[in-house]
Amino acid sequence: MSDLEDDETPQLSAYALAALQEFYAEQKQQIDLDEDDKYNIGIIEENWQLSQFWYSQETALRLAQEAIAAVGEGGRIACVSAPSVYQKLRELCRENFTVYIFEYDKRFAMYGEEFIFYDYNNPLDLPERIAAHSFDIVIADPPYLSEECLRKTSETIKYLTRGKILLCTGAIMEEQAAELLGVKMCTFVPKHTRNLANEFRCYVNYDSGLDCGI
Repeated sequence: MSDLEDDETPQLSAYALAALQEFYAEQKQQIDLDEDDKYNIGIIEENWQLSQFWYSQETALRLAQEAIAAVGEGGRIACVSAPSVYQKLRELCRENFTVYIFEYDKRFAMYGEEFIFYDYNNPLDLPERIAAHSFDIVIADPPYLSEECLRKTSETIKYLTRGKILLCTGAIMEEQAAELLGVKMCTFVPKHTRNLANEFRCYVNYDSGLDCGI
């Protein structure tokens, strides 16, 4: 091949090349994961810029077990900004219930049709296939400890749930959570893989196994 032909060969920009390499790396990661590994908590790393802090294995297990007990066999569970619980639910059981993950982070699209892109700033901007009041329980963990974030996430929760709500957020949000969702603080204290500065608590609006009422 002549030097002229070499010069005319299309060249990718550094940006395009980096994007292509990232795409192939993500594809390889998905191919390399077997069915058990893909639901491991931590398989997708926390992104602190998105205020992501994964639950500990023990907390994710406790919340997943609570959700299963609350809905029963064949129930429908929505995990709103709570990917650790979604992963633990799918790790525990694959066939006995329906579960969706509502997440802003599109890395979770690796879970296929169970992934629903969700931006709390547009709380009711959901696909048509997600009908109102179609979930037996909604487990939600708003990404930010602010009245605005909780209020907007509450719109989503109330749209999705048939009644039961399991909310995980800061202890400082207790009053707002009660006002917006009618939930009460439980004795169970959720833990994260990393220590957070703010105290976290669980809140429910039904008679749960998390010892509601303190």
